[in-house]
Amino acid sequence: MQGISEDTRRVLGEIARQYGVSEDAALAMLWAVQRGQGTMAQFNIGELGGSGQWMQGGMTMVGDMFNYGLKNTVDGLCNALSQALSSGRIHLPSATGAASAWWPQWLGSPSSTGAQNDSAYAVFPSHRRLAIKDGGGVHLYDTGDHFISGVGQQQGSNTGLTFSSQYGSFSVSSLRRVDDGAPSTTPVTDAVTTKADAWSPAAAASEVAEPVATEPVAIPAVQQPSASPVVSPVAAPMADSSAILALIEKLAALREAGILTEAEFAAKKTELLSRL
Repeated sequence: MQGISEDTRRVLGEIARQYGVSEDAALAMLWAVQRGQGTMAQFNIGELGGSGQWMQGGMTMVGDMFNYGLKNTVDGLCNALSQALSSGRIHLPSATGAASAWWPQWLGSPSSTGAQNDSAYAVFPSHRRLAIKDGGGVHLYDTGDHFISGVGQQQGSNTGLTFSSQYGSFSVSSLRRVDDGAPSTTPVTDAVTTKADAWSPAAAASEVAEPVATEPVAIPAVQQPSASPVVSPVAAPMADSSAILALIEKLAALREAGILTEAEFAAKKTELLSRL
């Protein structure tokens, strides 16, 4: 722990014992938390499962992804170190001085940096940016939702850089280059719309069949047979009084047979007589 004060060593030792890790592992994690400005950490510590990532109040990833006990240990350790840094109980020398910061100042401190041959890289998770420095200058790339946990490099230009994230290995050339400055507040979406994204019921119907213009076909109306109105003897117009009297006689016969009541006969008789 060269360059670290006695007070920092004491506090770091207490935190290490609290979470059951070695002081060397706690120190390595402390550097990672400081690089992440106290709110995140990207690390590769064998004692803590190898490569992993921690975000304050968010996701914790470890190499042994199903080891939930290890995840809880890493989360507790990182939170304790973050609190110790923010409260001033722990002080570490600056990992990168102003003179060595070759990336734009608005990016702040990177979570990890590296260099090989004539190129260098720096990762800034809080801004979703990856800075690459080579013979052509400094270039920025949008890392999207990648949480970079490792890096590899082939001989050649920066296009030979490969990084590891929760999605596996990917190359710098697969990222969108954004040398125009800070990220916008709205998420960047792919301008290419897939066929599945563009689907709609109307579009699907147009793909099944094109409409064919046809002449309207006249359907002859079917003449329904009109039913002859049934005219009751009472309602039918009477030609003369003899017909009315004959009808009254028939109604009387119906009364005598019990088909009509006395009241019904009287009502019909009155109606017929009113037509005379």
